[in-house]
Amino acid sequence: MASFMKAILSLVLLVSALAVGGARADDTLSPEHRQSAAAAWQLLDYLAVDYGGAVRDGVVIDAGEYAEMVEFAGLARERIAALPAGPAREALIADAEALAAAIGRKASPAEVSRLARALADGLLAAYPVALAPSGPPDAARGAALYSENCASCHGAEGRGDGPLAAGMEPPPVDFTDASRARERSLYALYSVISRGLDGTPMPSFSHLAPEDRWALAFHVGGLAFSAEEAEKGARLWRERAELRDMIPDLDALVKSVPALLAETIGAEDAQAVTAWLRHHPEALLPPAAASLARASTLLDEARTAYESGRIAEARQQALAAYLDGFELVEPALKVRDPALMRRIEAAMAAVRRAITDGVPAAEVATRIDEAQALINSAARLLGSQEKASAVASFVGALTILLREGVEALLVVVAMIAFLAKSGRRRLLAYVHGGWIAALVAGGATWAVATHLVAISGAGRELSEGVGGLLAAVILVSVGIWMHGKSHAEAWQEYISRTMTRALSRKSAWFLFFLSFLVVYREAFETILFYAALWSEGAHQAVAGGAGAGALALVVIAWAFLRYSRRLPIRQFFLLSAWLMAILAVVLAGKGVAALQEAGWIGALPLAHLPRIDVIGFYPTWQGVAVQLLTILVLLLAFHLQGRRHPARAAG
Repeated sequence: MASFMKAILSLVLLVSALAVGGARADDTLSPEHRQSAAAAWQLLDYLAVDYGGAVRDGVVIDAGEYAEMVEFAGLARERIAALPAGPAREALIADAEALAAAIGRKASPAEVSRLARALADGLLAAYPVALAPSGPPDAARGAALYSENCASCHGAEGRGDGPLAAGMEPPPVDFTDASRARERSLYALYSVISRGLDGTPMPSFSHLAPEDRWALAFHVGGLAFSAEEAEKGARLWRERAELRDMIPDLDALVKSVPALLAETIGAEDAQAVTAWLRHHPEALLPPAAASLARASTLLDEARTAYESGRIAEARQQALAAYLDGFELVEPALKVRDPALMRRIEAAMAAVRRAITDGVPAAEVATRIDEAQALINSAARLLGSQEKASAVASFVGALTILLREGVEALLVVVAMIAFLAKSGRRRLLAYVHGGWIAALVAGGATWAVATHLVAISGAGRELSEGVGGLLAAVILVSVGIWMHGKSHAEAWQEYISRTMTRALSRKSAWFLFFLSFLVVYREAFETILFYAALWSEGAHQAVAGGAGAGALALVVIAWAFLRYSRRLPIRQFFLLSAWLMAILAVVLAGKGVAALQEAGWIGALPLAHLPRIDVIGFYPTWQGVAVQLLTILVLLLAFHLQGRRHPARAAG
């Protein structure tokens, strides 16, 4: 327990020192001192991992390896002694001598590992150096570099069985060895890649750019961890906030050692979380940056798949880049730069069209490059502030609620006004029950999607598209019905004879279903957008925007209900019929657009026409055709009803 508490204390001191002095480190230490500190850290990490291969139960089992351990302990002390003078250096030298003494008396591997890691942590606390990459490494680049530079020795799968491995002494490392991987940090791998390893055939790859060396380190560091473990790690990462606190950023990740993490959360969970983060380091980015990084990565995967002739996979990855990557940052980007948001949407749609049309691979690559350049612009824009400004968050929260809520509100309010006009107030419970159930279901769906299962972007768009088209069909029928009632003779007699009977049976549940459908369609997406805004900070502004939006919806509902009470029954039904008709056209356009984004319907763009969200106009032939068909059906039905009741229509 004492050793565990000491390790935790060292980690706390290290994180604190880096938080205070990390930005200062590059200015305080000279290049030579930074090199000495990094080299000492590398030697200590090597000792912590490999000493167990030299000594067991106080007996040397590999004389050559043991001699190397003695040498490395001495070199680590020399490197520490070369650092700037001060109380911290003297304490570190004393700890280095204690480590060398432990190795000299052939102490247990556990004791040497503990001493080496404590010294390494203390070293970085006293002399912080930049350890982490500037951003998540490019996984595709890492795999390509490994194939070009490492596979000949370490093997295509990293098992140490490459064609040049025979006769090497020591043999190439087996990167798939889980026991070794549990003791090795990503920074240790990066250090070996950068500096090579004296006394072994491992050369230095310092000629590679730092981001390439990091890409290699992440690639080989993930070879011992399976996709199944990563999948479990993804669930743990979503569900357990303490894990996100333990590894808050890339700096913490590259220094993290799975074996040490296992002392806190257990070996199985440590293995899973390490697998997830080494395969998906973008998970450590702020939400917006992580989403954009995922979009860019998926586009790269689409490029690779297309070049390899896997067209269906390329199409799927390009679609996922939009739905599971870019779409999640749309609310924030729309507030800050709506023109850029539209350009990215158009560029990603162009990628999907190019893949579908089977154009040459070079053209697809060009389209992907254009989309990624715009995505990078969005990342710089959204990353220019650590947290969203209060004004942007307020406006975003307000406009999202109004945009998503007005359509549903008008349908619900029209039903409420209709029941009040027809004297059937007791059936209001069905309407209210429908929209309340929709809000509860929307929240529950978000909770399930966030904490239990992953709902893909395609799944979200598919449900929105089907819901939108179904609601449009219902609204067309309701609009035609209401328009017909505006021409009916002896309306009060119709109410007393027909409505009492009709609204006492299945029609009451029809009202519940329509109220539920139009509200649920908007509720889930609204909650997702608010979750994205909330994660960017400015919580008071987000809450204020949501409150202002809710107040605006209340005012709209009050005004509509108040105005509808003053209307004669015929004018009320005429107004309601046209309102339903307009909303049906809007929802038809949005439903088609959602199905296009989900990849279920093709999209042939109409050039030079603007996109107008408020009326559901998305410039594609398919969307416009469905909207025109909806308008035609409504106008034809209204015309025929007018001909059946010419006197009333004229009046």
